[in-house]
Amino acid sequence: MKRLLGVLAILLLAVAGGASYVLTRVNQPYKGYEGAEQFVEIPQGSGVAAMARRLADAGVVRDRLAFRYAVWLTGESRSLKAGEYRFDRPMTAEEVVRKIARGEVYLRSITFREGLTIREMASHFEQQGFGGAASFIEAARNPERIRDLDPAATDLEGYLFPDTYALPRKATAARLVDLMVARFHQQVGGDLPARAQAAGRTVRAVVTLASLVEKETGKGEERPLVAAVYANRLKIGMGLQCDPTVIYAIQRAGRDVKNITREDLQFDSPYNTYRYAGLPPGPIASPGRASLDAALDPAGVPYLYFVSRNDGSHVFASTLDEHNRNVFQWQILYWRAQRRLQQQGSMGR
Repeated sequence: MKRLLGVLAILLLAVAGGASYVLTRVNQPYKGYEGAEQFVEIPQGSGVAAMARRLADAGVVRDRLAFRYAVWLTGESRSLKAGEYRFDRPMTAEEVVRKIARGEVYLRSITFREGLTIREMASHFEQQGFGGAASFIEAARNPERIRDLDPAATDLEGYLFPDTYALPRKATAARLVDLMVARFHQQVGGDLPARAQAAGRTVRAVVTLASLVEKETGKGEERPLVAAVYANRLKIGMGLQCDPTVIYAIQRAGRDVKNITREDLQFDSPYNTYRYAGLPPGPIASPGRASLDAALDPAGVPYLYFVSRNDGSHVFASTLDEHNRNVFQWQILYWRAQRRLQQQGSMGR
């Protein structure tokens, strides 16, 4: 009897020691990888054993048993989520389990401001390290994603909604473009056809007008006024004479331009609203919600002209005489004064 009790005592001590050993390995922070960070991809449908193997091989947990025991202790076996995870510090096996159960998938953010063209977005996509600009341009050439709203679309210009997007490290340009078009549908697409019809325009015409508004002003209070100027001109058959359309036309032809010249105003393109009446064939940039709302509901004002005050704002006019006075004050006199100040500054040096 004493021998049996002794054997039982030894077994209990062994079990207790083993449990203590396992608990120690589960509860001790561990970092077995070199460098500041380690990424681990958990494929969809992975079981606990497969996850344990990947995490142990990557040096995130001490061994497979530590992870599996931590899953058992936490009861999170049904909550573990697929995705790519980033680890950048020593962690206990339980902390690793909790992180994966919460679905803290590693994502990178990219923000596109209002008024960018496809090519400008592609350049930003590349500069932020997400991939090549060419891949973004290629994905944006496919208009099928927007056919339900704009059957005449030849690409996705104007329909890539400006916003911030969170992406996995390996997300493709096509995936991002899908998200941007989906965001356009989500933000404005639902009621856009009905609102466009009520305004007597097609969806394409509304987005095109909104893109002109977006390029002309960044001030929220001015958007309905700029939209009114163009809407009023369209009503009477007056040329829109929108400078950003000239820049867009020249850029489409493969030439960079920022400040247009008198010669540029004669550039032969259907997008050049100095040469061709009416709206250009399609959007010249991606408008935000405010510009789309302005295009759908312009201000009820008689304005036909506006000119820059050189501070981001504009002054509006209903007659050509009034506009010419504004041009003289805010352009001619303003730039004369600037030149005088520059000359005085040069003389002072």
